[in-house]
Formats: sequence, C-alpha cells, structure tokens
Amino acid sequence: MNDTILYCASNTTAMAFAVDALHRQNISVVSAPAPDVTHLLLPIPSFEADGRIRGGGILEHILAKLPEHVCIIGGHLDHPALKGYPKIDLLQDPEYLAKNAAITADCALRIAANRLPVALRGCPILILGWGRIGKCLANLLQALGAEVTVAARKLSDRAMLKALGFHSADPSNLEPVLRRFRVLFNTVPSPILSEAQVFHCRPDCIKIELASIRGIAGSQVIVAGGLPGKTVPETSGTLIADSIIRILAKKEATS
Repeated sequence: MNDTILYCASNTTAMAFAVDALHRQNISVVSAPAPDVTHLLLPIPSFEADGRIRGGGILEHILAKLPEHVCIIGGHLDHPALKGYPKIDLLQDPEYLAKNAAITADCALRIAANRLPVALRGCPILILGWGRIGKCLANLLQALGAEVTVAARKLSDRAMLKALGFHSADPSNLEPVLRRFRVLFNTVPSPILSEAQVFHCRPDCIKIELASIRGIAGSQVIVAGGLPGKTVPETSGTLIADSIIRILAKKEATS
C-alpha cells in the first residue's frame, strides 16, 4: 500500500481520529486534493440529505481537483456525482457493520444507564428488532442482569430468542406488554410504534431511537442515530482506519 495516497474530505472528529490512525500505519493522507491522490475518504455515512458531504464541502468541487478514476471510500455512496467511480462502501462491509453495531450498542447502553434511576440488573427492557444492533444490545444487557425482551417479526427468531434465554414479543402485538418496560430501544428503520401505541408505555419509560429512520413516534424520544462518531469518536475513527487498511490489503493481495 506504499502507493496509496488518501485525501479526507471531512472535518468530523471521528474522521480526524481515522486520519491519525492511518498515519500511524504509514498510510499517506494529504491535506488538500491533488492529482496524485488515489483514494478520496468521506465520512460514514458520507452525505447530508442535500447531497453535501457530512462535515465537509461540495463533492463535485472536490472531484474536479482529483484524478478521473480516484477510488471513493465512504458509506452510502449512491451520490449521482459518483457514477462510474470505483468505490469502497464500508456500510456494505460485513466486518465493519458488525463491529460498528457492537460500538453502537455500548453507546446506547451508556445513554440508558445515565438516565435510569434504577440499576440495570433486573430492569425490564424492550428491544425492537433482532438485527446486528439488537443482538449486541441484548447480549450486553443480559450480561448485566437486565430482564431483556426482544420484539422480532419472524417466528424463527422468536424461537431462537427463547432458546438463548431472552423473552420475546411479536412487534404487531405490543400494546398489552408495553407498560411493564423501563427502557425501550428501537433498532428497526421503519415506523413500528405509533403515538397511540406509545401512550401505553409507562410515563417514565426511557425511549431511545437508534435507527436511521424513526420507528418510535412522539416527542419524548431520545433520537440517538450515529452514536459511535458522536459519543466515542476515537473508537469510531480507529474502526474506520482499520477497515480501510484491511480492505486495501485484501485488494492488493488479490490483484
């Protein structure tokens, strides 16, 4: 990877830590776009809703200063200006996604613990969704002695949850059980609890939204998307750097 030269087009704290970690691994990261840059590094995920780079500038202006076939590294790289460019999308990399989910679960647990007036041990907690983050959260909470219920759509998932020692629930029939939970985590990126359903939660229930698309309606919800970069930026940045080095090394070995 001696011929690899990156330019980072974001000033977020997590990306600053990623650049530092890349430097420590002798990966060249330049401070301005130049004709010899081989890879453009964008934040994860890369773009705001209006197409601007998160924590950066306008993509088209940066691309105009870079080689025609520079490789783009980022997340959700479906920007129209990137058509035809080679890409490394970390949000399609299973290893990055798994490790990022574990970090997200750890951060979410901190949020809940800091707001609860009771110990996590024995605390009834509901997790909506049995994906990567849901699994990591359930394991962490179970290890701490919490009483964990997971709402999963598939019958096979609910059967597995019971086999693993968790309580399970059908997300289409949550109203009868909502009032017993002190904490509710949503990991499902689609509407799952309406305001009418949220009304059945106990008044002091802490509702934490982890999904990229809100799944819990209402105003009394802690919206906590993108937790790794906001809460533990050094850990997030190190994961980004390690993932880039792993992927580039694999490509180099197979080329």
